[in-house]
Amino acid sequence: MNNSFIYKRATLADFREAIDEYGWVVYEKAINQKLISEIIAGFETSYHLRREIQILNGIEANMEGTLHHLLEKDNFALELLSKLYCHREIRDFLGGNYILNGINGVINSKKSHSYIQNIHRDIRTFSPDSKLMIQMIIVLDDFTIFNGATHFLSGSHKLDIKPEEKHFKAFSKQAVAKKGSIILFDSNLWHAGGVNFTRKPRRALTLGFTKPYIKQQFDYPRFLGYEFGEKIDSDLRQIIGYNARVPASLQEYYRPVESRMYKSDQG
Repeated sequence: MNNSFIYKRATLADFREAIDEYGWVVYEKAINQKLISEIIAGFETSYHLRREIQILNGIEANMEGTLHHLLEKDNFALELLSKLYCHREIRDFLGGNYILNGINGVINSKKSHSYIQNIHRDIRTFSPDSKLMIQMIIVLDDFTIFNGATHFLSGSHKLDIKPEEKHFKAFSKQAVAKKGSIILFDSNLWHAGGVNFTRKPRRALTLGFTKPYIKQQFDYPRFLGYEFGEKIDSDLRQIIGYNARVPASLQEYYRPVESRMYKSDQG
């Protein structure tokens, strides 16, 4: 495929051409297997915790196999984000600084029937002329046509109207990719999780990145603690959202420029 590249060999020009024409890009051999194993190791516990809350709050229908907001102090997320995977491409797409909008997980098993298998896009507002958000999938198990590799309708990031299911099935392509690959795609792109016909789960991480002035799905800085943000490096502070916070009191609002919660370079 013309939108698939070896991560370390790919150029920014490759990304620009592929993301414009297809709306999605596959980077092979991107993440080392040690980190992939660490991510997988934490999936089951993280899923059971979130599943219990889904059931307790009566929202378990169509949520099977989904794990939301996996950024925690003592799991894989900080190490993953600190690697700055596809940093060059994300900055180029969004036109500068960006923040994490969400870091979620998917366990696609043979009996899964979650909302991710519906045709959808990951941003509610169609914005073809203004790039607001980009998505990243981290492949934790080989994506194949048999285990539910994600379907993408190439070029549909330029279409406002949701494609009919018949058209989508006829023309979409599955993102067949090896474990450790990264898939980047325009959030306007219409896509759907595939059906897993195998006995083994097909797992993946899904991350969204936005311009800093877009509201995060989860208040990661407040969840981790404002003091925690002082202990991490500047790149992590930026990505997690510490430079784009909203004051919650007059004491937080009236501050010198250097200590303001929303920095001047966040758009």
